[in-house]
Amino acid sequence: MRFYTQRRMFYCGVDLHARWMYLCILSHEGEILFHKNLPAGPEPFLKAIAPFRDGIVVGAECIFTWYWLADLCEREGIEFVLGHALYMRAIHGAKVKNDKVDSQKIAALLRGGTFPMAFVYPREMRATRDLLRRRTHLVRRRADLLAHIQNTNSQYNLPEFGQKIATPGHRTGIADAFPEPAVRRSIAIDVELIDHLDLMLERRKKEIERTARHHDPQALFLLRTVHGIGATLGLVILYEIQSIDRFERVQDFCSYARLVKCLHESSGKRSGKSWSKIGNVHLKWAFSEAAVLFLRANPEGMKYKKRLERKHGKAKALSILAHRLGRAVYYILKRRKAFDMKIFLAS
Repeated sequence: MRFYTQRRMFYCGVDLHARWMYLCILSHEGEILFHKNLPAGPEPFLKAIAPFRDGIVVGAECIFTWYWLADLCEREGIEFVLGHALYMRAIHGAKVKNDKVDSQKIAALLRGGTFPMAFVYPREMRATRDLLRRRTHLVRRRADLLAHIQNTNSQYNLPEFGQKIATPGHRTGIADAFPEPAVRRSIAIDVELIDHLDLMLERRKKEIERTARHHDPQALFLLRTVHGIGATLGLVILYEIQSIDRFERVQDFCSYARLVKCLHESSGKRSGKSWSKIGNVHLKWAFSEAAVLFLRANPEGMKYKKRLERKHGKAKALSILAHRLGRAVYYILKRRKAFDMKIFLAS
């Protein structure tokens, strides 16, 4: 975990919400110079920090409203630090918690060198990353609709469809297989929504691919040399990483991607695991999917998985494979070299 340790003349803690923000500005000596609740917007913020603008650093917690504040600080030449929400336990674990107290504690963490830093994702790639995340959300809703059709079919103990209903051509007339009129209408709604999502998702995918070519086309090509990583997974990994230079070591990258466990150890004894939600959930999903797809039509990969199963058991084999794919991706992007199956299987 990285902490903000630089010394400044003034420290501004912002407890940010959708419509309001509580500002607390501390001096280098810890004196409260400004402490007030303001409407959330550029003009009130700039007016409040104007007397302290030279030598100020602004810190805010990483919640859904931080985009505009980070962009404003970048445009105005003000140093901005984003706080890691799960690490800021000094706020969440306090006996008394309100906006006024939180803003003062954010400023105090900045001043004391214990402010946990999160990555401020660049503005030029942020919108595309969010569109990719939204696409993933819609794909999961599509899967829920398909599962509802299958479950309804089992609920009425009807014959199996005999073909994959995820394929558009296999869904024609599927609602007519259900005898109840109300059930037919329900299934027809599912089919109509799935057809609409199919069309919309395909359009969004092509748009994102065109945008990705302007950001880092070589990285996207290198990612797709890994067996199991196609267009969608490659885009997700590319935009969630942003730049592999963010990570000095492969261990840092695997930790960020949730590919390793967080152990608690004291006096040489391990006391369980925790903090499993710290890291990037989208990268965790992408590498878990890549581990499964790596085995598809890949006899060498299946042999490699069986070897892992004999050594570590079935439960851990896929997790280890996902971890090693994460390490492979790190070195592929660092060294700008394509994936080599022989080297990977020999590791």
